[in-house]
Amino acid sequence: MTSTLTRTVEVRYFAAAKSAAGTQAETLEVPTGASVAALAEILAERHGPEFARVLARCSFLVDEIAVRDRERVLPEGAVVDVLPPFAGG
Repeated sequence: MTSTLTRTVEVRYFAAAKSAAGTQAETLEVPTGASVAALAEILAERHGPEFARVLARCSFLVDEIAVRDRERVLPEGAVVDVLPPFAGG
């Protein structure tokens, strides 16, 4: 059973973020009340400086909705997509 002091979130990585993290997805426990910004800090510490550089350029989706305010609190069971900038033509 998950403690009320933490929340479980699934993080999915795409493109350069997936390569830098070394995984396609992971499930993490974050403190209750953690924001997208706090999750980004946790992920940067977890995966190191190269990942942190990629992460600084990424955008986020929470439950398939674009995050405009990184202080948005993550709900229990959230799925967070980490999307690096895409180029194309």
